[in-house]
Amino acid sequence: MKTTFIRTLFLTLFVPVLVLESWATCGGGGGGGVGGMGGGGMAGSDPQVYQVPWRVLKPQDPPVTTGLVLYWFPSSTNEWQQSSLRTSRDLALYATQCVTMEVSDVHTPTGQKLAADTTLPIAVLAEADGTVIGRVENKNGMLKAEQVEKLVAGEIKQRESTLDKQLKDAKEKAKSGDNAAAIQIYRGVYEQKCLFPKKAKDAAKELKKLGVTDVAEVADPPVFDPARSARIERTMIAGLKAEMAANYSQAERLYSQAQRMDPADPAPLRYLGELYRHETGEWEKARRIFEAILAMPADPLSRAVALHGLGKMTIHDGEFAKGLALMEKSVQTYPLALANRNLAVYWNSEGDTAKADHYVHEALALDPTEAYNLVFAAAFMAGNGHGDEALKIARENEAMLPASYNLAAIYAQTGQRDKALALLKRHFFEYERYQAVRAEEMMEARVDAVFASLKNDAEFVALTSGADGKLDPSRTVSMDPRRGTAH
Repeated sequence: MKTTFIRTLFLTLFVPVLVLESWATCGGGGGGGVGGMGGGGMAGSDPQVYQVPWRVLKPQDPPVTTGLVLYWFPSSTNEWQQSSLRTSRDLALYATQCVTMEVSDVHTPTGQKLAADTTLPIAVLAEADGTVIGRVENKNGMLKAEQVEKLVAGEIKQRESTLDKQLKDAKEKAKSGDNAAAIQIYRGVYEQKCLFPKKAKDAAKELKKLGVTDVAEVADPPVFDPARSARIERTMIAGLKAEMAANYSQAERLYSQAQRMDPADPAPLRYLGELYRHETGEWEKARRIFEAILAMPADPLSRAVALHGLGKMTIHDGEFAKGLALMEKSVQTYPLALANRNLAVYWNSEGDTAKADHYVHEALALDPTEAYNLVFAAAFMAGNGHGDEALKIARENEAMLPASYNLAAIYAQTGQRDKALALLKRHFFEYERYQAVRAEEMMEARVDAVFASLKNDAEFVALTSGADGKLDPSRTVSMDPRRGTAH
């Protein structure tokens, strides 16, 4: 591993060790489950389910050309970490309707244009071309999600009023016999189906009445009614608490209930899909749900989780190139630490240390204080000549039950057979609760080169005897493509 990576890793070691024994994320380096956001919280912390898909657009990213853009210019890292703007059901749902959520620095060209000479933090709502629509100033150094939600909702409502007038005008023209003019107006409303699905749905209905046949169905809009929205969020939080407590049947019931309460909300599906993929091993159910997310208007985070989940399952089924493409598309859609870790694993398995190093860096940059990231990176270090440093991290985090697989990998690569076997046993039989998941992970361990020293060990063979046999044992990989964050 490159020395730059080692320096990056050790810059993070001042962070206190996080002990997450009760956090229900699955295996290895952490991540997965809990809506694809696993590995990011502590038992007993206030659970949140509606993460807003803020992202920093890189110079190579294509510019936003449609819809609206909500810019957030934080004042500091602390303000970013503590802000209520990080979680909001309304903002997360607006992200399904062509409202891009961008966090930016005031020193960027965009920042200079939109937030120069202002007191940070500030939120700015703008057209795709950068034309400012409105701003929310901070109060006592913080922005409140409610104020920003009100800014976006007010603009949406105002534009909907304009569309209502257009729909009324089109109806009058159709009534007077001017069908051509009516169709033109209705098409204009219909074409705004991403931002205004309800109005577009009304326009599509009228277009069909006028004989227009090239009009696709428009998805129903999500629920924004405050009372109903609050009930949905409470149900989702209850589901998350159940999943964190490993009460998976209760979590499934609550996530499913929330999905029925708002079929247009991708978050309940995202949590259900990860529950099936990651916690219970019901991959056919997971596939159906992830495919449903990709077929609906969904926010970038939900789409990225779905693409990642499909990619990992596809790789485990032996379709490596197809699975890799899905995971690469995941990080292009939205940068998940989970997907970056698994891409690091894939390229490490292919012997491309430069690409592996790149994706480890990306994962650490997204969450530099995350203990799972440190343990995951240490497993790479152990195989790249930095065993002492890796062992230091392993010993400091040994109580982290969900990290048992990667902890075992560290000890196996540093010649500590008994410790490695004990941690693998802990992973398979204390942490994992479902045989379907256990069988998948036993198979992965058998082809994982981090356990090459144990491959012919009788105790290791017996320990992994329940392997599902899906992966070719002759194709030894340095860490299994599903194992980067532990399945």
